[in-house]
Parts: sequence; C-alpha cells; structure tokens
Amino acid sequence: LALNPWDVVLCVSGTAISCENAVVLVVILYTPAFRAPMFLLIGSLAAADLLAGLGLILRFAFVYLAPSAAVSLLTAGLLVTSFAASVGSLLTITIDRYLSLYSALTYYSERTVTRTHLMLLLTWGASICYGLLPVLGWNCLQEPSACSIVRPLARRQLALLAVALLAVFAVMLQLYARICRLVRRHAHQIAVQRHLLAGSDVTSRKGTATLALVLGTFASCWLPLAVCALLGDAGSPALLTYGTLLPAAHGSLLNPVIYAFRNPEIQRVLWAACCGWCSPAPPLRSRSRSPSDV
Repeated sequence: LALNPWDVVLCVSGTAISCENAVVLVVILYTPAFRAPMFLLIGSLAAADLLAGLGLILRFAFVYLAPSAAVSLLTAGLLVTSFAASVGSLLTITIDRYLSLYSALTYYSERTVTRTHLMLLLTWGASICYGLLPVLGWNCLQEPSACSIVRPLARRQLALLAVALLAVFAVMLQLYARICRLVRRHAHQIAVQRHLLAGSDVTSRKGTATLALVLGTFASCWLPLAVCALLGDAGSPALLTYGTLLPAAHGSLLNPVIYAFRNPEIQRVLWAACCGWCSPAPPLRSRSRSPSDV
C-alpha cells in the first residue's frame, strides 16, 4: 500500500501516547503511597490510553506489513476497548471527584475503596464486551455499504458508541456543574470564617478554570467523532475519518497532562526520579484533596 501521511501521524501519536502513559503507570505501580482510590482511577485511565497508543501502532504495522481481515478486526476491537475504557475512566474520575466533595467526611473509608473497585470493574467489563463486538461479527466486512466512517466498524456500532459519548459528556457536564457550586459554597464558608472574602473568589476562579479545562478538552477531542459518527457513512471522505480520529487520539495524549502530571504527589515523584542526584524529595503524606486535584 502507498504510505498515507495520516496513518503516519496516527502512528507517531500512538508512540507518544504509549510512552507518556507508560510513565504514569510506572510511577503509580512502583510508589507504595499511590494506593488511594484517586490514584487507582488515574492508573485505569493511563492503562486505557496506553492500550489506545499501542492499538494505533499495531494498526499501522499490520495495515502496511501484514494486512488481513482478521487482524483488522482485532486491532479495531483493541482500539474500541481502549477508547471506551478511557472515556469510562474519565467518567469514574468525575464521579469520584464529585463524591469526594459531596461526602467529604466519609470519603476516606473502606467503602470508597470498594466503590472504586466496583466502578473500575464495570468500566473495563463493559469496554471489553463492546470491543469484542467487531470480532464476534458486528462489522461491515461482508456488507461494505453498512460501514461507518471508521472501517471495519458497522455504522450502527459506531452510532451506539457516539450516543454513549454524548451521554457521558452530558453526565460529566452535570456533575461538574454541581462540583462548581460545591466549591464556591465551601470556599465562601471558609472565607467567612477567616474573614477573607477575596480568597473565596480566587478559589472559585481556580476551580472554574480547572473544570473548563477538563470539559473543554473532552468536548474538543470526542464530540467531533460523535457527531460525524452519527451523520457520516461509508461514502464519507477519508479526510473526515482522520480528521475525527486524530482529536480522539490526542485526547489520550492530553489526559496524563490534565489528570496525572498536574497532581502534586506525582510531580514530586517525577522530580525525584529525574533529579536523583539532588537532595531527596520530602516524603509523601496524605492530605485533603482540592477540586483541582486528579
């Protein structure tokens, strides 16, 4: 096959995604202090994005080195599973963030750990089941006219994924709106007690900026794919396919920056690893979470 520049860009993006999320996973797995629920959720997100990066690399390798229908279905299933798990992990992080503020007094309890494990089990179970659908026969290899903008996925399957993406975005939007109200209320109460009303405005603006960053990134990365999946079909130009897949892939590239590298504890571990010859970083310790964490 003639080398498609868009495939090269996706492969390079997959390599960067894999390296970036591998760093996050190594930090979480080899740091005993990172066993709290919020770090489990960050690890789940990093694992899903790592699989997405590997899926993009394998897709490029098999398309140009060993093209076959069976391999095409396997790589498509891997990408569907990884992207679905990534979006599901983003939703679980949002739920966890909301519950940490809504039930702050009972958040650090055994019940929270159990709830986190249950959310992860449901997220990955549903993602794996959905990713198996192309392999089990829900594809368009036998009926090319039924293909979606992302071959070999059938249009109905991609439309179902698009509806799920829109539903997740709607839930995240509602939860983050509630988080914003909770942050403002808590910040105002603390400011009244300390007679520092100006501090309330600063905290509120910081929380609002963080929420805008999270929702804006999700919308810009995933909504183009969701809209085009509902409106496009097998006759849509290839540029539409790559123009919607690339932002979705870059979502996996931005997730570590937003959810992992902005975390102070992870920053401290990375700094210690990069500057091992310097004075050792102070030991990690538990602290109360702020809305900008995770």
